[in-house]
Amino acid sequence: MAVDLTTGYLGLKLRTPLVASSSPFCKDIGNILRLEDAGASAIVLHSLFEEQIQVESGELDRFLTETSDSYGEASSYFPEMGSYNFGPEPYLNHIRKAKESVDVPVIGSLNGVSTGGWIRYAQLMEQAGADALELNIYYMPTDLEMTAQKVEEMYFDLVSHVKASVRIPVSIKLGSHFTAFAHFATRMDAAGADGLVLFNRFYQPDFDLDALEVVPNLVLSDSHELRLRLHWAALLYNRIRPDLAITGGVHTAEDVVKGVMSGARCTMMTSALLRHGIPYLEKIEEDLIDWMEEHEYESIRQMRGSMSAQSVAEPAAFERANYMKVLSSYTLKS
Repeated sequence: MAVDLTTGYLGLKLRTPLVASSSPFCKDIGNILRLEDAGASAIVLHSLFEEQIQVESGELDRFLTETSDSYGEASSYFPEMGSYNFGPEPYLNHIRKAKESVDVPVIGSLNGVSTGGWIRYAQLMEQAGADALELNIYYMPTDLEMTAQKVEEMYFDLVSHVKASVRIPVSIKLGSHFTAFAHFATRMDAAGADGLVLFNRFYQPDFDLDALEVVPNLVLSDSHELRLRLHWAALLYNRIRPDLAITGGVHTAEDVVKGVMSGARCTMMTSALLRHGIPYLEKIEEDLIDWMEEHEYESIRQMRGSMSAQSVAEPAAFERANYMKVLSSYTLKS
């Protein structure tokens, strides 16, 4: 009997839990077709950035002109937005072409922090045919006066406004750096989020000591990063309404199994495909089937949440017990 790999995410039926997350591959229709052929059950497009929306309205150009008079280096921190990815209208056309080209769900992605442009372009993405939206909220609070509560309110307001403006499902790609993440997840639930994507990878720049410049530093993930995602998916599974997706650290079929067992409905990949190429998806699916057959699992549904903390009466005590177990398990070498 063939194993059943089907799953559901954001109300969408997926052939497998293998989703191609936002990456440079998603900018090209040919690569999107290759991703579908290799087995991607859904495709999250690269992000449309708030700064690109502001360029269209002239807001960012005005901001850079004004601030560069006072801070000569200020504008050097921004890429040329006109050539970065696509502008807003080409991005919408890209959604239309992607939907015409593939049968799997196409998820649009918005990256920003304010509500104005997000609401308009969330609606336009829906009209362009996106099956769902992923809000990639990349915000690093640096204001010394901004409280954690204020940051969370910004997220809540943004999600609730976007959800009220569209009919398609909306997922939120989150960072893990919140004071009380479990409570914050319930706030995203209350705001109407249909899914939570755990977790965004915040890229830290490096210093070029010769040029005395701040330079980008992109390091691909590896399977070790999966642990934090498993931790929170296992704690949140069946305790909140939004679907859970894991991104960051998914590189092997075993990583996919762990993600599903923690409670995720799908696992998303970027770094593994950038490192090994699009056809690597086929190997992961084959390995996943082999693992499930070997361990006598008939379906993804049967595995989902089997390693979560839902059966634990007091998750905090469960966490403490595991913390103590890890610390006591290390043996010093003689």
